Amino acid sequence: MNESDSERYAGQLEELGYTPTEDPELADVILMNTCCVRETAEDKVLGKIGEFKHLKTRNKDLILAVTGCMAQEWQDRLFKRAPHLDLVIGTHNIHKLIDLIKDKEGQKESHMLATEMEDNIFHAVPTKRFQKFFAWVPIMNGCNKFCTYCIVPYVRGREVSRPLEEIIEEIRNLAKEGYKEITLLGQNVNSYGLDFKDGTDFSALLYAIEDIDGIERVRYMTSHPKDMTFTMIDAIAQCKKVVSHIHLPVQSGSTELLKRMNRGYTTEHYEELVSYIREKMPQAVLTTDIIVGFPGETEAMFQETLDLLRRVRYDMAYTFIYSPRTGTPAATMDNQIPQDEKSRRLKRLADVQNEISLAYNVEMEGKDYEVIVEGPTKNDENHWFGRTRGNKMIIWENDGTSAVGDTIRVHVDKGQTWVLKGHVLKREEDCGRRNEVNAHDEAVSGSQGDMCR
Repeated sequence: MNESDSERYAGQLEELGYTPTEDPELADVILMNTCCVRETAEDKVLGKIGEFKHLKTRNKDLILAVTGCMAQEWQDRLFKRAPHLDLVIGTHNIHKLIDLIKDKEGQKESHMLATEMEDNIFHAVPTKRFQKFFAWVPIMNGCNKFCTYCIVPYVRGREVSRPLEEIIEEIRNLAKEGYKEITLLGQNVNSYGLDFKDGTDFSALLYAIEDIDGIERVRYMTSHPKDMTFTMIDAIAQCKKVVSHIHLPVQSGSTELLKRMNRGYTTEHYEELVSYIREKMPQAVLTTDIIVGFPGETEAMFQETLDLLRRVRYDMAYTFIYSPRTGTPAATMDNQIPQDEKSRRLKRLADVQNEISLAYNVEMEGKDYEVIVEGPTKNDENHWFGRTRGNKMIIWENDGTSAVGDTIRVHVDKGQTWVLKGHVLKREEDCGRRNEVNAHDEAVSGSQGDMCR
């Protein structure tokens, strides 16, 4: 979501005539878009603000701005901490950047604060897309869940859904511009439309997107088990453009601990959702988030999480050691877990999950998958990568036959814990293989269900 916000900031800056530079020494505007989910993120931002102070000393006309979640949380405290800052812009005020920059250009000595929480935060602003074939599309903002460990509701505000017609218009325009894959963004996409109170929900949005020509894949992040319904699972299964990857954060396998987290569901309900997903989408790739060492987590509770992993068998789990976040209820709870114990539990959790992830990926060896080429890997320009519809990353040696954005077929040679290794299929290899269907992660011509109507 921060990347999406940054695209809208960048678009407004270009509208004002600014061009991007990688060299802070050359910049007339430096905008730091921030996160504050963890306090370590805030520490990094404060350090970066300090690094830029010398630039302000040398160039009095330089505009230094802090935006995003940390700006919303700290507000005018940032000016007190760093008087050399010029602008502090909160999460609901992205659309005001052009006016704020113009005002600042004319008022060199003033600090400008824009952090009021507006009811309507979706405004038409210029957007500079950072990628050519993959696009972020915000569908809602804010969160009403108030999980006891999370700062997001306090800095993003209450849930506000974007009108369905606006979302569809943006996606149609993206398709015309050649974008192949979109990702729908929201703190909790499963609650999309509930604030409209007219029957519009996430399922209705997916069905509407299905009819847009040109878009090959629809992803979304992130789901919340409390608001996920069987109807939504049906829509995901039926819409061919919606990918077969479902990220459903569970956080803990202990119902008692889930209650302390204020997650709003039980382990039993969560597993009912998983069972329905497996029934409707046997090929689904299921991933999750898990927190270890939450206050009050006993060894028995942690064991329940390990047991859940073994029952559900996720393709991948994003695992985190709980760290207290100032301003959240969990930070002041009794029975905080010692750091060394949290680290031991994380290691035990990873050992179980890595074994499951490796087994799934080994099963994919010898099969062919359709991927959209994303480009070279971070550390080796000779090896390129793309993702299956189930969001599995495949890496291959670049032979110069494909370009970024191409939709190609790749044969998996080796399954590893985190990635797959393979090679691009030549046309002659491709012949006669169009009807292969992988029972786990949908192969090239496998169907996710009937076309939505």
